[in-house]
Amino acid sequence: MLLLLLPLANAQAQKSKKTTLSDREYWVSLAVKMATPVLENMSRGELQKSMQTEFSPNFDNRNRKVVYMETFGRLMAGIAPWLALPDDDTEEGKLRIHLRQCALASYRNAVDPTSPDYLLWEGSGQALVDAAYIAESFLRAYDQLWEPLNDATKRRYIKEFTKLRSVDPPYTNWLLFSSIIESFMAKAGAPCDEYRVNSACRKMEEWYVGDGWYSDGPSFAFDYYCSYVFHPMYLETLQAMIDAKANTRLDYQKYYARALRRAQKYAIILERLISPEGTFPVFGRSIPYRLGAMQPLALMAWYEKLPSDLTNGQVRAALTQVMHRMYDQQENFNEGGYLTIGFCGHQPNIADWYTNNGSLYMTTLAFMPLGLPANHPFWTDAAEPWTQCKAWNGQPFPKDHHWVDEISTKDKW
Repeated sequence: MLLLLLPLANAQAQKSKKTTLSDREYWVSLAVKMATPVLENMSRGELQKSMQTEFSPNFDNRNRKVVYMETFGRLMAGIAPWLALPDDDTEEGKLRIHLRQCALASYRNAVDPTSPDYLLWEGSGQALVDAAYIAESFLRAYDQLWEPLNDATKRRYIKEFTKLRSVDPPYTNWLLFSSIIESFMAKAGAPCDEYRVNSACRKMEEWYVGDGWYSDGPSFAFDYYCSYVFHPMYLETLQAMIDAKANTRLDYQKYYARALRRAQKYAIILERLISPEGTFPVFGRSIPYRLGAMQPLALMAWYEKLPSDLTNGQVRAALTQVMHRMYDQQENFNEGGYLTIGFCGHQPNIADWYTNNGSLYMTTLAFMPLGLPANHPFWTDAAEPWTQCKAWNGQPFPKDHHWVDEISTKDKW
């Protein structure tokens, strides 16, 4: 009888969890659960000693130490906006201060050759990918995560980033990994390879296929790489060059305005993919990145640039429901508190040949709205039904229309 009652008890506990925590408290609890084992261990130089790792059953022959850079870079890109909030003495604020301090120590260890947690910056093209997420984390919290680092640490990052120019990126979304690193260095006042930035921007324009979608190279791929890479890193590359006041042939401001509008259209698509139950379609490669598929929707919310069809209340409600559906009852964490390979639970069979459980910290990229203060309308507006809830319950909902580019650009000289 006890065994029969356990599922009911668990269901009641999950229901209580939903009702006792506000949406923001729930988001924070997930962010803290994911970040704490990584940052507390890495801040002490013990991540590589302590992390319980997992690799795809058909993982390739690369150095398996890539797992640590993947874990740290992707986690930091997701939680950087939250860590950038001003300090306060709330319970959330105390958690944030603690994790920011751990993050700053972890950043130092990541490039210190004497640290046991010095990351794998050489010997694998994969280093370009996850160095890009580290650079992206600096761009998302420049004053709070980059500026406080000491001069020696900053020099080490510039040195490691510069050495990655030796990596010849595949003719795909990888071009943006080079551009995000180079644009960060431009913003930081270091030498920047403008060709790597501008050639990536030109390719993004060539690969844009319309209605918010980019082709991943010369051929279109029906997957979530517009979420994982294209929209965020293209926008952030352009913004960093604007911040750096870079004067090149490209009009970065016009490119940015056009790319932002495309991202808004794609955000509309993502919101419409969320079912009334809080699920979204599973297709394409890299599905174990979980909530990373929702990154551009989260980014538009954090930027306060949601299109007029989307309200704060409906986007928050939709994303929160997805989080509950994905994380409340499944085996998403191993005994050490690290993410497991899977989409909704532990499903190692869906791993790609390059997947390890460090890869999965892409899921934190949906947490960017935590960078909005607790009194922001994203958190205080009443929850509203999202599009699929309205559509499947006989309620009025906005029609979706084709969006075309309205901004044209040409080289300045």
